[in-house]
Amino acid sequence: MERLNQNNSVSEFILLGLSSRPEDQKPLFILFLIIYLVTITGNLLIILAICCDPQLHTPMYFFLSFLSFIDICFSTTIVPRMLVNFLSEKKTISYAGCLAQMYFTYALGNTDSYLLAAMAYDRYVAICDPFHYITIMSRRPCVLLVAFSCSLPHFHSLLHILLLNQLTFCDSNVVHHFFCDINPLLKLSCSSIFVNDLTIKTEGLVFWVTPFLCIVFSYVRILIAVLRIPSAAGKRKAFSTCGSHFTVVILFYGSIFYVYLQPLSSYTVQDRVATIVYTVLTSMLNPFIYSLRNKDMKRGLGKLLGRRKSYLEGGNPS
Repeated sequence: MERLNQNNSVSEFILLGLSSRPEDQKPLFILFLIIYLVTITGNLLIILAICCDPQLHTPMYFFLSFLSFIDICFSTTIVPRMLVNFLSEKKTISYAGCLAQMYFTYALGNTDSYLLAAMAYDRYVAICDPFHYITIMSRRPCVLLVAFSCSLPHFHSLLHILLLNQLTFCDSNVVHHFFCDINPLLKLSCSSIFVNDLTIKTEGLVFWVTPFLCIVFSYVRILIAVLRIPSAAGKRKAFSTCGSHFTVVILFYGSIFYVYLQPLSSYTVQDRVATIVYTVLTSMLNPFIYSLRNKDMKRGLGKLLGRRKSYLEGGNPS
């Protein structure tokens, strides 16, 4: 990382965060500390419940356990730095640290989107082709889907980091954001950002929209299949298996498209607030959405907590 930014006078950036008012820093610190602790605890409980309950060893929960793990990593990439800055007068991050944070933010965020697409495909097969579900969604295809979802985003992220590292930052180093995001950094550059902007609008758009279109296609087919079910109970059961996932998709993609599908010149403080939804809140809400709307997940969490209670009381956990 020593060779980074050789031609720039900027060696570090200042992250302004969500508010520059001193009286806001401690309340924001407490709020985001609670959010972070809830995120870690909730997603860990989801992972442990799935690992400990054999009845949850299905493709849907296999993907969900990886989604929870990525959400923990995603939140950890952003929130701890926010917490430090809330209590620091000098809200700086090194140039190399800024690029590293942006790299993992985009890699993990894109992994989230591809895992959501894999989960949508799983629901599509379960509802539209239930007789071949066990064959189509066997262990090997599931592992390959997860491996693809976790590896491909790193190439996308690396491309944007390498392009960003070619820019010169010579005027201001004040980033109007709470983490190193590409749009506010591009606004600071005093060199041409044509290639970066073109890449975002082409490769970046394709990379984000492709899993979203897969999700839309899956849900259109699911909707058509569900409407053909004669009984109301059957329709409710089919919709209930997709409701949690669909809610997460709306939260995640709604905020992303709001932030990134607009001109760079119009990037404002409202975009910072919208960014909180997909970087912080979605990771916190996922465990609640999947557990409160899912009977199997509720049972798994109940068994996990019951087993923990038995250990604490010195009884037999079985």
